[in-house]
Amino acid sequence: MKIIFAGTPEFAAETLKALLTTEHEICAVYTQPDRPAGRGRKLTASPVKQLALRHDLRVEQPVNFKSDEDRQTLADFQADLMIVVAYGLLLPQSVLDMPNYGCINIHASLLPRWRGAAPIQRALLAGDNQTGICIMQMEAGLDTGPVLSRATCPIHDDDTATTLHDRLAELGANTLLSTLPNLVDLQQHAEVQDDSQSCYAEKLRKQEAVIDWQQSARQIARQIHAFNPWPVAQTLWRDAVFRIWSAHVISDHSSAKPGDIIAVQRQGIDIATNDGVLRVTEVQLPGKRAMSVVDFLNANSPDIGEHLG
Repeated sequence: MKIIFAGTPEFAAETLKALLTTEHEICAVYTQPDRPAGRGRKLTASPVKQLALRHDLRVEQPVNFKSDEDRQTLADFQADLMIVVAYGLLLPQSVLDMPNYGCINIHASLLPRWRGAAPIQRALLAGDNQTGICIMQMEAGLDTGPVLSRATCPIHDDDTATTLHDRLAELGANTLLSTLPNLVDLQQHAEVQDDSQSCYAEKLRKQEAVIDWQQSARQIARQIHAFNPWPVAQTLWRDAVFRIWSAHVISDHSSAKPGDIIAVQRQGIDIATNDGVLRVTEVQLPGKRAMSVVDFLNANSPDIGEHLG
């Protein structure tokens, strides 16, 4: 098939990499315009664009598809199929209808659960024990289209958004490759989503990263795992922002005041919550890199009884 690929972050690049190993013709790659990144705020190409350029693929970066020129450019490719993975733009119906077989999307959840921008993080925050990948025929609604194929993925207690992202990126690429040979048949027998079972995975906000020690140790651990690598769960320690990258629950009960440090050791810093004890194992102070508690304790001496937050 002649395929247009649309995607932006590393998650999408994993799928493009897999597509490059097939006999399909990638006639164009669509990705978000270059954005400022890093301390120097230098304009930086997306991971998808960088990969496409390395393979001499044509790259298009429209701001949206409102102009006749951008829509005509897309139509001129006369593609059989458009594959969309974390592109970052809502596609109008006119675009969805252009390819012969329409547009399909790789979504990182078991639809209809977690429609929206942050399905990986929301699954972790909610304490889900599994998630997965859905290949969906796109329609005008947000992640509402019929599902062509799906694959499940367990969520482990120590999973972070980083580890789960990487597993799902690989699973998404593999699921797509097994879907394409049977595309027409799968489109004819697609699974219509039950809207009554849907929930919304809203975009992450920095404010969500602030830890409330009145929550349970289990819920705070989920927050820490879900916000690794961004925006990173944080609290205050000695009036400085204290970021926590990794932690786990060691007890379901504590009589200490929520937010109090109750033990300091090389294995971790134990902190009381409203329900249980959390052991913090990887931290970061302002201007410093993330580090293990062992390294942190070489230069810092938190006291038992000190209060965080």
